[in-house]
Amino acid sequence: MKSISQLMQDGVNDGVFPSGVLLISHKDKIIFHEAFGVVNIESGEIAKKDSIFDLASLTKPLATALCVMKLVEQGILYLDQRLYQIQNIVQKLSNNLNNIESRETTICDAQFIIPNDKADITLDQLLRHTSGLPAHRPFYQELILHPEPERKKLLRELILKEPLVQKPGKEQIYSDLGYMLLAWIVERVSGFPLDIFVYKCIYEPIGINDLFFIPIHQNTCSYKSYSKNTNCKNNNSSNKDIKKQIADLKQRKLFVPTEICPWRKKLLQAEVHDDNAWAVGGVEGHAGLFGTALGVWSILIELMNILHGDKSLLVRKDILKNFLAKKSRVEITYSHHMFESITSKRFDMVAGFDTPSIKGSSSGRYFAPESIGHLGFTGTSFWLDPIKSIIVILLSNRVHPARTNQKIKEFRPKLHDLIVETLGIT
Repeated sequence: MKSISQLMQDGVNDGVFPSGVLLISHKDKIIFHEAFGVVNIESGEIAKKDSIFDLASLTKPLATALCVMKLVEQGILYLDQRLYQIQNIVQKLSNNLNNIESRETTICDAQFIIPNDKADITLDQLLRHTSGLPAHRPFYQELILHPEPERKKLLRELILKEPLVQKPGKEQIYSDLGYMLLAWIVERVSGFPLDIFVYKCIYEPIGINDLFFIPIHQNTCSYKSYSKNTNCKNNNSSNKDIKKQIADLKQRKLFVPTEICPWRKKLLQAEVHDDNAWAVGGVEGHAGLFGTALGVWSILIELMNILHGDKSLLVRKDILKNFLAKKSRVEITYSHHMFESITSKRFDMVAGFDTPSIKGSSSGRYFAPESIGHLGFTGTSFWLDPIKSIIVILLSNRVHPARTNQKIKEFRPKLHDLIVETLGIT
C-alpha cells in the first residue's frame, strides 16, 4: 500500500487538496484508512482519520435517495409516480389531518401544487436526472434578501416556477433542483424534516452516528405534519440529541474547513459550503450532509451486502435493484412520414447514483459497469464495485481556500487505477 500512500501525499504536495482521507475496503474488510495533509492551510492543523467533511453532493445518494428508497419500500411512494399523483397524496394527508396524530415541525412550506409543465415528471426521473429541470440556479441571491423563516417556502416556489430546459425523460441533465424537489416530497409524505427523517429511519437503525446535517438557524414558523405516516424502528432519539452530538464534535475541532466564501466573507467550517443549501438553513436534498469516511463506508458496505444477498434494515434487495437498474432512451426517427431508424442512448446515472461512463470516468479504467458512485463539489467521492467487492472513499477539501482548484479531476481516476492495480483485481 506504500504506492497508494505516496500518491495521496503527492496529491497534498502538488496542491490537489490540502487534506484528504482515503478509505479502501475489499471483501467486507477495511484494508486502508489513512489521513493526509493539513485541514487548514493557515493553522496547519493535521488531518485525522475521523475528520468530518462537508460531503456536498454525496447528500444525494447517501441521504435523499435513501429516504426515497425507504418510502418506496413502505409503499408510500413508487418510482413511476407522477408529481400530480404525489400532489393528490399530500392533499389527502392534509384533509385527514384531524384523524392523524400530529406534531409541530420547524418547516416553512409552500403549497404543494405542481404546475402543468411538471405534472407528469416521475419520481424516477427526478432521481435519475431526466426530469428536464436545469442543473443549477443561484437561488440564494434572491433568498438572502428575505427573512430566514421565509426562505424554504420561497425556494420551493422558485423551483416550481423554473422553466424546464428539456422534455422529461429525453436527456440526462444532472440537476440540483430535482433533488431539492425530492427533499420536499420526502418531508411532505413522511411528516419529518429531511435531516430528522434520514437520521431516524436510515442512519440510527443501522447504528450510524457520523453522518448528519447541520442546521444553521432555527425557523420560527411551523406546519402540522403527520407522525404516523412513516414507521421507523428505533426512532426514540430527539433533535436535541443530534444537536448535542454536533456541538461536541465542534468542540473537538474535527470539522474540516472548505472555502473562504467571497460573499459570506468568512472561512466556512461546520457550515454547508453550497450557497443554495446555506440560504435555506443548511438542510437540502442536494447538499448539506457532513460525515467521516467511516460513516460513508458504513452505508456503502450495507448496500454492498444487500447486493450480495444479505438482509439489511436499510432497504430490501428488490427495491435497491430497481433503483440501480440502468435505463436507456429509445428514439424513433421518421423521414417524410416514413420510418427511418431506431436509436438507443444509455443513461449513465441510475436512481440516486452515478455509474462508470465508457470514457473518462472518475473511477478510472477498472471498475465494473455495475459499479455505483458519486462525486461531491468540495472534493469528496465514493465508488463501490459489487463485482470486485471493493469500495473506495476519498474525502478531501479541495475547495480550501478557493473553489478554483480543479486538479482533482485528473487525480481521481489515477488514484482508483492504482488501487485496483495494487490489489491485483484488474
